[in-house]
Amino acid sequence: MKPYSLPDDQGHFGQYGGSFVSETLVHALDELKQAYEKYRNDPDFQNEFAYELKHFVGRPSPVYYARRWSERLGGAQIWFKREDLNHTGAHKINNCIGQILLARRMGKPRIIAETGAGQHGVATATVAARYGLECVVYMGSEDTRRQASNVYRMKLLGATVVPVDSGSRTLKDALNEAMRDWVTNVEDTFYIIGTVAGPHPYPAMVRDFQAVIGNECLEQMPANAGRQPDYVVAAVGGGSNAMGIFHPYINHENVRLIGVEAAGEGLETGRHAASLNAGAVGVLHGNRTYIMQDENGQIIETHSVSAGLDYPGVGPEHAWLKDSGRAEYVGITDEEALQAFHDCCRTEGIMPALESSHAIAHAVRIAPTLPKDKIILVNLSGRGDKDMHTVAERSGITL
Repeated sequence: MKPYSLPDDQGHFGQYGGSFVSETLVHALDELKQAYEKYRNDPDFQNEFAYELKHFVGRPSPVYYARRWSERLGGAQIWFKREDLNHTGAHKINNCIGQILLARRMGKPRIIAETGAGQHGVATATVAARYGLECVVYMGSEDTRRQASNVYRMKLLGATVVPVDSGSRTLKDALNEAMRDWVTNVEDTFYIIGTVAGPHPYPAMVRDFQAVIGNECLEQMPANAGRQPDYVVAAVGGGSNAMGIFHPYINHENVRLIGVEAAGEGLETGRHAASLNAGAVGVLHGNRTYIMQDENGQIIETHSVSAGLDYPGVGPEHAWLKDSGRAEYVGITDEEALQAFHDCCRTEGIMPALESSHAIAHAVRIAPTLPKDKIILVNLSGRGDKDMHTVAERSGITL
């Protein structure tokens, strides 16, 4: 296996990926691909990217040993990669910095994005404000309700937030509307996709910008834990935080990679968002991957307590990692994630995002079954401030 040779020139990870878009977007994607290929190894671009990550985002984010929780569970050591400590409170800002630097070099004055949990929207609005560019964010109306504080944050940052009332009114529908906007305004608009999905070159480009997470871990874990982890665990919706920490570890064959999907109310209920565990191969939002679909190939509605995982597809590189056996993918239910959220607050004094809580829940599940010298590294992809209303509502509390 030679993972760093993927994707190929057409954006394929095995049978997955590619570019399935209307003819009106072919030129825009070709333009983007050429710009990324030009600047990805350009010293000036890389220096500016590194500068912004350090001085604006606050990188490197630390790794943290969850000592009390590890000792209480009595098994493997649990470590967190603290992406929640980044500016804006999540991993999303890494990719947004990279893409907006491309947008500026391409002369695109207008930025659009889609968002589910709101963190990508906030990060996009933040970088647009940083560079004085117009910003429009599409968000499912159900998610605007669940993530009202993030909607207000985006507006404070100068972005226009457009609620989307079609379909399930969640991330899938927001992405559909963003794609329609891009087709209409392709000449002056740059579309910052927030995950490792979409048409080529987005899956590889977003992965490359997010790989700073895993690259830092490669240095930090030996320095802080004495060696590399035995397990790397991350939540998977579209899959950008997981791919960001997985990719630098792919060639470390002794490190097991575990992606954690939203099992919602249970895989057996059909009320979930676990496309790798319960989906089938199809085409969604410009790429071939595992998706949630009915017998007629129509996208079905998904469910997760976490807005950021409530998506009926997954990045094509995750599909390839699953089929190749290099990574495994499991499901965590809403209730398990909520329990992990509360336990993390009370045990470690850290309030994780509900997305991250899915990954934490799986680490807590397997830690007691492992020897004490084993190490589990969890990507704590974001902080939970944004989820206060959802958690309170599930607990019967009115804020």
